This record gives sequence, C-alpha cells and structure tokens, in this order.
Amino acid sequence: VQFVESGGGLVQPGGSLRLSCAASVFTFSSYDMSWYRQAPGKERELVAGITSAGGSTNYADSVKGRFTISRDNAKNTVYLQMNSLKPEDTAVYYCNGRLATLNGRYAYWGQGTQVTVSS
Repeated sequence: VQFVESGGGLVQPGGSLRLSCAASVFTFSSYDMSWYRQAPGKERELVAGITSAGGSTNYADSVKGRFTISRDNAKNTVYLQMNSLKPEDTAVYYCNGRLATLNGRYAYWGQGTQVTVSS
C-alpha cells in the first residue's frame, strides 16, 4: 500500500494549486480519503475529507469556500484544489487513506508535499 502526493510548490498569496495523491492499492474505492497539513511548530490538522464513493465531503473551517476535495476512483487518485491561498496555508500537506474491513481498520499516510504561500 502506497500513497504518493504531488503538486506542491511555491505560490503567491491569492494563487491556486492542485494537489494529487495517487494510491497503489487494489480497492481504492473502499478507502475514505483525507488531506491533512502540518505547519512548522504546529500539530497536524485535518483539512478536508471525502468518503469512499465520493458522496460526502467535509472541510476545516479555515479552508471552506477556498479548497475542494475530489476523487477519481478509476485513477486511484484524490485531489485537493486550493484557491485563494493565504500565507497561513503554508504547510506540508499529507494524504491519508482509511480502510475498514472485517479484520480491522487500517490507516495509511503519504510522505507529504510542501506548499509555501509567499510573495
């Protein structure tokens, strides 16, 4: 099982980025997926989540109306579209996948991708 994020980088305030997380799993459509972020000196926080079929999403108050999480189960990929970026959005962004089975619950993390919002 592997989750690999991409799409991070340096962007000016007000700009946009789209993060991608590609999953190497057999049953991606069974995973609930989330994006988390961790800024220097701060705890990791939930940014956005999407259910396995994509029917339900949730967002941190700080990103509502600016960020959109989506997924393409045919491509085993989850996305985070980030618009109107602010300096306080600067962080390492992590992809998280969670699977519930009869044998237990599993959670996996990607390695993270750096997003820096600065002029």
